[in-house]
Amino acid sequence: MNILIINSGSSSIKFQLIQMPSETMVCSGLVERVGHHDAILNYKKEGIDLKYTDHIESHKEGLQKVVDLLLDPDKGVIKNTDEIDAVGHRVVHGGNAFTDTTLVTEQVKQHIQDLCPLAPLHNPHNLEGILVAEKLFSSAKQVAVFDTAFLSTLPEKAKKYAIPNKLYEEQNIQVYGFHGTSHKYVSEKAIDYLKIQNSKIITIHLGNGCSMTAVQNGISIDHSLGFTPSNGLIMGTRSGDIDHGVIYYLANKLGYTMNEISHLLTKESGMLGLTGYSDLRDIQTEAERGNRDCILALEMNAYRIIKYIGAYSAAMNGLDSIVFTAGIGENSDVIRKLVCEDMSFFGIELDQNKNSLRSNELREVSTLNSKVKVLVIPTNEELEIAKQAFNLIS
Repeated sequence: MNILIINSGSSSIKFQLIQMPSETMVCSGLVERVGHHDAILNYKKEGIDLKYTDHIESHKEGLQKVVDLLLDPDKGVIKNTDEIDAVGHRVVHGGNAFTDTTLVTEQVKQHIQDLCPLAPLHNPHNLEGILVAEKLFSSAKQVAVFDTAFLSTLPEKAKKYAIPNKLYEEQNIQVYGFHGTSHKYVSEKAIDYLKIQNSKIITIHLGNGCSMTAVQNGISIDHSLGFTPSNGLIMGTRSGDIDHGVIYYLANKLGYTMNEISHLLTKESGMLGLTGYSDLRDIQTEAERGNRDCILALEMNAYRIIKYIGAYSAAMNGLDSIVFTAGIGENSDVIRKLVCEDMSFFGIELDQNKNSLRSNELREVSTLNSKVKVLVIPTNEELEIAKQAFNLIS
């Protein structure tokens, strides 16, 4: 069975064509910097490894380029779209309605649309991917896998806000959490690697969007994102945690509209607001050149992560391992160093030589004496989505 996975992020599109149940990857790729004139398109299959820049204005345009590559007579892997049996879609926000993988119906699409205001950087692109795929792969089953599913196990004390009960009971205002597919995948890999019972793990997903999850015995018990994917850690363009009094001040004192505040906090803040850059690679380069704003932004980014490590270690009354994953978590030795240095009180000791090495495999970057294992585990949301889609339709 050929399953095409489409994973639309806030500024990227990951894709893989996977044969199931053998879990054989036929091809893979990534469209980065969607919305920029210098967007990067990566494409790999056996014997071919392409990388080039292009002007990709929107996720819809990016998805069309992906399909063109799949069908290319020389570089492609299929002759016609009927060869795709199913398309698995990552969908960020499923609310309370979807805690399991589901076939896409008109009702499901409407629900994803209804939740767009709660995940404005993601759900619209996720829905766009579904709509485009339905047209381009008309004979394939469309399957939605929700980021919020793995995090539906949060206990009420962790997911409920201290606001009037009726807003929780009648309006479902609560912590939902996001990046759940990634947190599920890497936590399971970590548990298998550690081979310990009663595991206490903190998974740290760092990309343009960032989140952390406390995972105890394979179950998520706390998470840094909330009702929307906007709070918690400092992200590419999102502020993360902020005093909500700032919102009142922006509105009542400075005259911002609610739409302007939303745009400010989700698309103009975070690392972009601090430095003028949203891509961490650019920020690290500028920091090496002595750019004070970039140096401080990196320190702030790491400091926020450190605080959550402390909080989740307390919540689980212990810690066996921290796991770095996703684009920044897997590739930025700078962020890992800033997070893990001076953390000996928590039993965290980073091996600088191991940390500086690059690998596409699970690796341990802590010292032999470190009481807490520091792991770097490449996430594979696409494989996790393929497995869930296959289990649903087979």
